[in-house]
Amino acid sequence: MRDSMLTDEQQQFLHDEKETLTNILLKLADAGTPKESLSKLRQAVLQLDELFLLVFVGEFNAGKSALINAILGEKVLQEGVTPTTSRVTLLKWGEQISEKIEDEGYAVVTYPMQLLKQLSIVDSPGSNALIRKHERLTDEFVPRSDLVLFTTSADRPLTESERQFLQRILAWGKKVVFILNKIDILENNAALEEVRNYIQKNAAGILGEIPESFPVSAKLAQLSQATGDEGEKQRLKTVSRLGELERFINETLDDTSRLQLKFQNPLGVAENLVAQIESETKLQADDLNEDKQTVTALETTIEGYEKDLSMELNPRLAEIENLLQKIELRGLDFFDKTLRLTNIHHLIKGEKVRAEFEKEVTFDLSADIEGKVQRLIDWLVEKDLREWQQVMVYLQKRQSVNSSQIVGNELTPQVFRRRELIDKVGASVKKIIESYDKTREASQLGKNVESAVAQTAMFEAGAVGLGVLVSSALLSSALDVTGIIAAGTLAVVGLFVIPFKRKQAKDNFREKINTMRTRLFETLTTTFETESGNAISRLKDNIAPYTRFIHSESERIEKTTITLKEVAGQLAALRGRIAGVIK
Repeated sequence: MRDSMLTDEQQQFLHDEKETLTNILLKLADAGTPKESLSKLRQAVLQLDELFLLVFVGEFNAGKSALINAILGEKVLQEGVTPTTSRVTLLKWGEQISEKIEDEGYAVVTYPMQLLKQLSIVDSPGSNALIRKHERLTDEFVPRSDLVLFTTSADRPLTESERQFLQRILAWGKKVVFILNKIDILENNAALEEVRNYIQKNAAGILGEIPESFPVSAKLAQLSQATGDEGEKQRLKTVSRLGELERFINETLDDTSRLQLKFQNPLGVAENLVAQIESETKLQADDLNEDKQTVTALETTIEGYEKDLSMELNPRLAEIENLLQKIELRGLDFFDKTLRLTNIHHLIKGEKVRAEFEKEVTFDLSADIEGKVQRLIDWLVEKDLREWQQVMVYLQKRQSVNSSQIVGNELTPQVFRRRELIDKVGASVKKIIESYDKTREASQLGKNVESAVAQTAMFEAGAVGLGVLVSSALLSSALDVTGIIAAGTLAVVGLFVIPFKRKQAKDNFREKINTMRTRLFETLTTTFETESGNAISRLKDNIAPYTRFIHSESERIEKTTITLKEVAGQLAALRGRIAGVIK
């Protein structure tokens, strides 16, 4: 037989098809396609390595192994007068000569012959043994064979076991060709025709039609290949009649429609698989849509909450800052009114000055600060609770859709996990809302604010209440100023001492209250921003298992959709090339 069944262009296409389909298998596997769904495509790709398959069957000693060796032109398989094939043997291409026994009924032989890169051959044991135990041949190889070469011997043509096996393979509808081997033992052409007619008549009774048959002598064909005499070689080859069988095999495998089917079959398997995955992916995307909407609503709500906190917090804190600015103006007015030369005798009485400062400047500071900070705390707590309640609304809506779906439908692992997460997150949020105590939350937040303020160097940690903290700190700074005035410095009375001291007192007071205002504003801002961030993080952390899963599923589906589009394009390109390489 010739070295290759394909043209150079067809061989290149075969190489490209195998490479593309192998890459497609990897892509589909990465996309999470179940292994069982990939198995048919993987098998179709493997069959491209055995583009053509010849299956030789027949009785023991029919000369099947010798015939195969004669067709290949080399002694590849063992042959002899005793049964040499005790198991089904697949002969295929390999870089090295090897034999691997897969099990007691199956072996794989590899041989480095160019023809075997496209043509694989199955050699079987005697048909009587096949009937008893070799199901692999009829279940695996015969269904995908290109030709079943039924080999019978001229000395024992079409035995009973061969008849029985022939009936077994009819169900596959495969083309069966009869080979009458060992014609060299027949006396003349009349004897040959008599045996040939016997085979055709009996086979027709089973097949329903007269089969094609080829009388050959594998023995003479091998002798022709072994001799160095060209004349003798040609004579033996002609007498062996192997050339007729080889031409038939070549013409059969060269058939345009057959080769086209070979190339198209794995593409069809891949296209069907892609269509199946596309359908499943669309169903998954549709099923995931409600969850995506829920996640979008949850994340939009939390983003809005975060934005509201950011926008509203500074104006509310500014009210406290404005309050201290108001106190600053009162203090400066107090020093202008009090630190006068006409009031020298009053200034010497430091305790009285301090009492008046407290009465006129800081008398309502503690209550005002407490009130404004408490309103800020109540606003934050109330907003936090409303946010949890809004999240609960979205989760309960999604849960109700789940529970309204028909019970009994088979759930995929993704759907089951999604429902499990929404139920778990919903239960967690519900528990938080049911146990939410606004009074407790406000009290704890107030303690956190007071603790943060008390830790700064300007405020007295021993004071109770934020307003008292600020008021005490402000009064202490004022006492420092009035103390300077009352502590003997005024003993030297002059026209320029009082104005100087007044300016000094105002400057010191302004500096200290500005520092206090800045520190207080920074501390309150940091504290409330931290508390706001903690509230947002708590919300996000509670819904994160659900939102992360939905995002992950969305990304997986999007990636799968892109992969399927790429794969469909690659398959279409391969299919478009087939007509060009098969002419």
